[in-house]
Amino acid sequence: MRLVSTHVHPVKSLAGVDVDRATVEPWGLRHDRRWVLLRPDGAALTARTALAMLGLTAAPGTGSLTLTDRRGASLTVAEPVAGPPAPTAVSRLDTLRLAAGEAHDWLSDRLGQPVRLGWLDDPRRRPVSIEHGGRPGDPLNLSDAGPLLLATLPSLRRLRDWITEGARERGEPTPDPLPMARFRPTVVLDGPAEPFAEDGWSRVRVGAVDFRVAERCDRCQLTLIDPVTLTRGREPIRTLARHRRRDGKTWFGVRLIPVTTGEIRVGDPVVAE
Repeated sequence: MRLVSTHVHPVKSLAGVDVDRATVEPWGLRHDRRWVLLRPDGAALTARTALAMLGLTAAPGTGSLTLTDRRGASLTVAEPVAGPPAPTAVSRLDTLRLAAGEAHDWLSDRLGQPVRLGWLDDPRRRPVSIEHGGRPGDPLNLSDAGPLLLATLPSLRRLRDWITEGARERGEPTPDPLPMARFRPTVVLDGPAEPFAEDGWSRVRVGAVDFRVAERCDRCQLTLIDPVTLTRGREPIRTLARHRRRDGKTWFGVRLIPVTTGEIRVGDPVVAE
């Protein structure tokens, strides 16, 4: 198997960028999910309730973040290393540092509601929970549960086949192939593996970097949103519920926790066990 794509989403629930190489840190890929939009009550705003978030792109820079909307307007925001701390309701975290006010205004205008942009200055302040496979000392960025999400193309191909078969059974037109972007993975693998073989893996090495498989990933309604049209449909949850339903949840991909750190590159060989 090989690493075929790597994805960084600097702001939780915003569109991210594809990268050819990435630095693995103890809490995830460098720049990945270090920012979050906060509602006035300190809770995180996500695309589950604000679809327009997926129409904004966040790209990392050196000590900065560049936000771009679909009209091409952009704003570069400095990491608020000395920004004021703000209380947050993000799990296992008490405060985040706030970006400059112009970032709040820019985002609030495009989302049609008041938001603030928060930055996690030190991911070591937020642990991976035991319920999600965390061990003492495992730090976490602003991802929901695990530092990285791994998905495989063999599993996606099988899911696409199931979706097509289901449409035929219902007498519906053949749908367009479901894009991997629906699942917002960090790393994507391809090679001679059985579909969903990753369910049984315990360790993965990408290039020279080792990871521990923390758990399978349960999928939420965010996967129902087309990231291009920003419309909500029934796939892939409808099909996953038919073929991949366990313990009242649907499953696709696995969460990883870094065991070592270093750089990974598209094309790197992958060994899983």
